[in-house]
Amino acid sequence: MSFLIKDTTKEQREKIVKEGIALSTLDALPPTTEAMQLFRKYINGEMELNDIIANILLPYKTANV
Repeated sequence: MSFLIKDTTKEQREKIVKEGIALSTLDALPPTTEAMQLFRKYINGEMELNDIIANILLPYKTANV
């Protein structure tokens, strides 16, 4: 299954995000406000998931350099 914006509807993207958050919070803290804003961009078709992941991980990657 493709999670790309071009291959999904807004409703599908919203479900993908909700399911992903539900799974990730089973043993972790809920997403930050900033992460939720990025997820909203995916739902609205403004930003791909790969870009969101890169954005979220960026501070951790630069901290280890």
